[in-house]
Amino acid sequence: MRARLAILFAGLQVVLREVELKNKPAAMLEISPKGTVPVLQLADGTVIEESRDILFWALAQQDPHGLLDGDPAYAEALIERNDGEFKYWLDRYKYADRYPQMTQLCYRQRGEVFLQALESRLATQRCLSGERPGVADIAVMPFVRQFAHVDREAFYSLPYPNLQAWLQGWLAQPVFLQCMCRYQPWQEGAPELLFPQAGVFSNQPMTDGEKR
Repeated sequence: MRARLAILFAGLQVVLREVELKNKPAAMLEISPKGTVPVLQLADGTVIEESRDILFWALAQQDPHGLLDGDPAYAEALIERNDGEFKYWLDRYKYADRYPQMTQLCYRQRGEVFLQALESRLATQRCLSGERPGVADIAVMPFVRQFAHVDREAFYSLPYPNLQAWLQGWLAQPVFLQCMCRYQPWQEGAPELLFPQAGVFSNQPMTDGEKR
């Protein structure tokens, strides 16, 4: 999700090959044997295998909305914590039956430590990156969404009103809805599918009323 968001916000266009992980195509495994998505292969053959790296690659090409502006040290530290500590507890909360060492509630509470930090940040500014969205927002939002959707009733009953409003604002964005579109799984010999399709996304920034 965050790789697609980065492509959209950067105003780039790529050839998209939708993959079913239970039926990974040989062409994918040939360039990325680890077999996870997303994978981006550049024109020169370079392969980028992590969504975080794709995010920064896309914005390094062009950043019309200034998503890389702000405090890079803060953004880097927050993304590192999200991808490490928070994702660790998120995976266990989401798939608690695979990790019987603790209850699902315990896993949720461990994950909430990170949510509390986000709530504190959002209590004083509109977005994680400041008064407008930045790279930290794009990098973290998909994981908060996953956490929220494990048990939506429980998430929205938690005392994190700023975080909940921030997430709801993102979920209502046309750019988010576009990155969530589903496509038919790619097959060898299939016509190329461009993402985004011409004219579908105007690359317009979010308005003030849409940020929260």
